[in-house]
Amino acid sequence: MDPQGPIGRADAKILLDALGVMLFIVVPTIAAMLVFAWWFRASNTRARYQPGFVYSGRIELVVWAIPILTIVFLGGMIWTGSYDLDPYKPVSAQKKPLNVQVVSLDWKWLFIYPDQGIASVNELTVPAGTPIHFSLTSAAVMNMFFVPQLGTMMATMYGMVTQLNLEASRPGDFYGESAQFSGDGFSGMNFTLRAVPEDAFARWVAQAQETGPWLDTEGYLALLHQSQNVGPFTFQSVEPGLFEDIVAGRLPPGEGPATERTGPPVRPRGAS
Repeated sequence: MDPQGPIGRADAKILLDALGVMLFIVVPTIAAMLVFAWWFRASNTRARYQPGFVYSGRIELVVWAIPILTIVFLGGMIWTGSYDLDPYKPVSAQKKPLNVQVVSLDWKWLFIYPDQGIASVNELTVPAGTPIHFSLTSAAVMNMFFVPQLGTMMATMYGMVTQLNLEASRPGDFYGESAQFSGDGFSGMNFTLRAVPEDAFARWVAQAQETGPWLDTEGYLALLHQSQNVGPFTFQSVEPGLFEDIVAGRLPPGEGPATERTGPPVRPRGAS
């Protein structure tokens, strides 16, 4: 309930609107229960008891009309919200979106910036106020990519690509996680989304392009091995078409959470 982007704000609005509509039933029902209990108390001689009462059309009208109207209002909100907040629908903005390719691994996140030719692990840096277009897949089991303050979560699945469009309206560090259990290292499968000013993002890209290992096929296969609580680091270069090779199955899948792993985490060549 602390949204920091247009999608997050729209999600919060739907939640609050739905709460208001449902309170339209809850509040009158609680109030009526208290009023009836007070009016029909044993000491109230003015209360009229009708043990033979069976049916009233007016009461039936009220009893059924309120929930029907509630369902209609909630249905309308869901209908319009599903269209306006379609995760595949680009965020309305004048700026060109930043493309990020996301790969969920056991148990870490790989973020590839295809236009910048770099990549990062467990830290996602983006320019504030710029739409972000995510293409998401999984190298192993299904996961859920979720940055709660920015909105909509999206599944990552092996051999498939899902799409998600978000935006961070202001600079800040926002918590990101996998919202679906995926094995022993699930508790540490989180990351930080760092929204920074555009000039700071440009400096971060330039710095990443000068330091760190290369993410080629060999480096990716090393990264693919299971590891837990991996600290953030970057790759200065990414082999062209790597994301497409992962999706198409031209690279082997991850070991899966059922595989028992011993020894220290494996990191790519040159990673510190």
